[in-house]
Amino acid sequence: MTAVFYRWNEWLGKRMFLLVLSAMAMGFYLKAPDTPTLRAAVIAFFAYMTFITALSTSFRQFVKVLRRPAAPLWILVLVHGVTPLVAWLAGIIFYPADLYIRMGYLVGASIPIGVTSLIWTSLVKGNSSVSLVAITLDTLITPVFLPLFFKAFIGQTVQIDYLKMVLELLAMITLPSLIGMMLHDWSEGRLAGFAKGIGGFTSKLAFFGVIFINASLVLSELTFDLSLVKALLVTLGVSASGYFIGYLGSFALRERSPEMIMTMIYNVGMRNISTGLVLALAYFPPAAAIPIITSMLYQQPLAAIIPHIYKPAAASARPGR
Repeated sequence: MTAVFYRWNEWLGKRMFLLVLSAMAMGFYLKAPDTPTLRAAVIAFFAYMTFITALSTSFRQFVKVLRRPAAPLWILVLVHGVTPLVAWLAGIIFYPADLYIRMGYLVGASIPIGVTSLIWTSLVKGNSSVSLVAITLDTLITPVFLPLFFKAFIGQTVQIDYLKMVLELLAMITLPSLIGMMLHDWSEGRLAGFAKGIGGFTSKLAFFGVIFINASLVLSELTFDLSLVKALLVTLGVSASGYFIGYLGSFALRERSPEMIMTMIYNVGMRNISTGLVLALAYFPPAAAIPIITSMLYQQPLAAIIPHIYKPAAASARPGR
């Protein structure tokens, strides 16, 4: 039975693009109720996915990366410095008379790194330890950074229950990751086999559930007209630019290995869109949510396509180049 789950997990791992598209298509056709239970399920699914991924990561390796935080800190500079600037400029160019849409692009680009970036980093055999450190550090700076960031760019302070948000992020990322890594070391790596078999297979089913739920909740927020078509095209460019900025940022690394290239791409390009939606809908006019909602349509499909686009480039790189 273990061998069967291993084959199923491997089969799904090679077809993540179809898994993502299927989940999104099902989400658009099957409307899920927006309930606290459903949102709690998303957090639980995320936590499980992160835990399974961490079972293949050594806690000792994580501490080693934490002692040399140059790469994670560089990721955060790109995430909270370069990508928001690009998104803001895109808003000015394409929506010069619509402040709220521009605010939406800014919010979407400045929110924390997406939890699923760790999952994708693991799937493409990137450096999960660097990814985890970057996400964890981002989680810790969020309560202080975001209000100051919005005040600097928009001229207003956003009052948010950051304690609740940080606790949810800690529950989704930090705690399951630490538990998974400690179990990895405690078992001397034997539990990594579980992560490649039934654990990996069920975590991909959880990933399907997360995408399905989010896609289903987004459907009711969209009105199909020409303005939406414009937003879709602009958002596609902004979303793709985040991944590309991560790729360009990898050239600044001292050790530009294939693993680090993919790690940079996913951690700079992916955002916690659920957090962005909460911010946009709760603290800004409704129009600010449009760029964030449309970005949800692209983030996972782009993530699934990237290995086919960047893998040849990453494979040609060598450490130290």
